[in-house]
Amino acid sequence: MATDNPILTFHDGLWQQGSVPVMRSADHGTWLGTLVFDGARHFDGVTPDLQAHCERVNNSAVSLGMIPTLSTQQLVDRVKEGLAQFHKDAAVYIRPMYWSTDYGDGFISADPESTDFCLCLQEIPMPPAANAARLTTTRFRRPSLDVATVNAKAACLYPNNARMMREAVSKGFTNALVCDTLDNVAESATSNVFMVRDGVVFTPIPNGTFLDGITRRRIIGLLRSQGVTVHECVLKVEDFHGADEVFLTGNLAKVTPVIAFDDTQYDIGPITRQARTGYLDWAHDKNSTHSG
Repeated sequence: MATDNPILTFHDGLWQQGSVPVMRSADHGTWLGTLVFDGARHFDGVTPDLQAHCERVNNSAVSLGMIPTLSTQQLVDRVKEGLAQFHKDAAVYIRPMYWSTDYGDGFISADPESTDFCLCLQEIPMPPAANAARLTTTRFRRPSLDVATVNAKAACLYPNNARMMREAVSKGFTNALVCDTLDNVAESATSNVFMVRDGVVFTPIPNGTFLDGITRRRIIGLLRSQGVTVHECVLKVEDFHGADEVFLTGNLAKVTPVIAFDDTQYDIGPITRQARTGYLDWAHDKNSTHSG
């Protein structure tokens, strides 16, 4: 995400051009990591599931002991206000963020009343449909709720994902298939993962070690409405070596085909294409129920 792409930032009641300073050196979120964010997408004049993303960032703030300063609807309205300042054809990545500025009881915990907020809107093109991932394994794991704040989209979780990505790239791949501490597949290093075998879709069942993504849930619902069987279940690494297709779902690219997992090769198959096409058709349908 190059910061030289056009950026619009809202902070302290003002819209400003560019990636502007918003945190202070002694803010609790700066040095103790109490910061949450979310990511929504605007493309082709639509903003799918905007309300769900705004609701989730507020829930994430609460999970980390903060009090959100905007309601879900106020967030939605603020996003739309900012998007109106971009060209109508711009593809924009939408990042609302909350962080604590002061500490509460015991110094380490956040003062719930000290929450600050900013909204960053950044032009980032949608990846091409054929932009595919190549996966490998990683020695790093997704944590469980008893050891990390996995019930929130918390910034402090992402250095773990980053080292997964660095390991994958060092092995000549673009992403990693990640397990939890029980050796069950959880997701990729960046997004939720699906596999297809004999025309049936399988995806890891949410078990508290990864976010049940908004795009993930949307894809599951759309595929099922089209008559595709989708199983949420326990999956092992070996299952992915036996798959016919694998794809990822996440907010930045929506649906990303996977063409390799270590030595296993995949075609970009019909279910992967159906997942992407079905999502885009739904997003552009004026009669669908998404925000934006």
